[in-house]
Amino acid sequence: MKILSIVGARPQFVKAAAVSRVLRRDHEEILVHTGQHYDDNMSNVFFEELDIPPPDFHLGVGSCNHGEQTGAMLDGIEKLLLAERPEWVLVYGDTNSTLAGALAAAKLRCKVAHVEAGLRSFNRAMPEEINRVVVDHLADLLFCPGEIAVANLAAEGITQGVVIVGDVMADVLRTVIDRKRGSPTFPEQLGLTERGYLLATVHRAENTDNPVLLKNILHAFDSLDEPVIFPVHPRTRKAIDAIGYIPSRHVRLMEPLGYLDMTALERTARMILTDSGGIQKEAYWLGVPCLTLRDETEWVETVESGWNFLVGAGTERIVQAVQTFRPPFHRPLLYGNGNAAVRISQALTLERLPRSAHGKIDNSALKQTTLSP
Repeated sequence: MKILSIVGARPQFVKAAAVSRVLRRDHEEILVHTGQHYDDNMSNVFFEELDIPPPDFHLGVGSCNHGEQTGAMLDGIEKLLLAERPEWVLVYGDTNSTLAGALAAAKLRCKVAHVEAGLRSFNRAMPEEINRVVVDHLADLLFCPGEIAVANLAAEGITQGVVIVGDVMADVLRTVIDRKRGSPTFPEQLGLTERGYLLATVHRAENTDNPVLLKNILHAFDSLDEPVIFPVHPRTRKAIDAIGYIPSRHVRLMEPLGYLDMTALERTARMILTDSGGIQKEAYWLGVPCLTLRDETEWVETVESGWNFLVGAGTERIVQAVQTFRPPFHRPLLYGNGNAAVRISQALTLERLPRSAHGKIDNSALKQTTLSP
């Protein structure tokens, strides 16, 4: 079976590291890189570190406004679909690459599978939220990380083709932890001690594009009394430069990091401050307390468990939470046991699933099919 997988941003590279490895055992996969993230620190290093197959096609779209970027991706992906005629188009997450891939496939009546389906922040001001909603309503197979995602889809009338597979990022993290165990760690190379620093990331448009919120977050970092390690996203770097921010001595701004170095920092941080959905999950799996610099999150289970706390972008609230937040001792298993990629491949392999009247895959067929844990 021919599957065309579309990636373009660093979280998607991580997810593809798990899924492509499994898909290629039994299927022909064509990997397309849209170029949404394109420099070495945001793209190439992930392919090298995680042994991701080189892209078969690179669209080279790059960074530009949402409409221009999505339109260029649509044009490029449509041409590839007409030339390759895959049986499935596989898209990940909630980026413009995700939206363009799903739209191009749906218009050509090619089946769409969405990894990380059903996530909702219920904040339509987020471009990512618009992308998720549209893609979920176009998809034939919807791979959900957990029950809450399934409930979100059901509330929107989507019940066919919905499968809980867990989270593929857990697959990758487990592999990386096993690979790096016993080797020198990146934090030690930076002169950091275990649980002796805070790790921060900021990249969401709601924070970087609002100078007031960004200044509040940066002022909070400056007001803390322990080291803050802050790998800076290119968009965030531009916003920081625009407001003339000069960090305090204990705030260390760094270039974006590859996956291995970033997860090494996550593992030994005392606490993580982030607006990244992927890092919220990784913090949970690694047992590191997390403060989310937003007012909502798609990964609500991490909040309900008591390991993730929503602090928004208020200076005083961030500082107080860093000083007082303590998670519970118990940390239940969330988002599967690290075999999501296998479950995705098995579901895609079911080529002759019966269809409902409106063309969606009949979920009863999936329920009758045993997917390996």
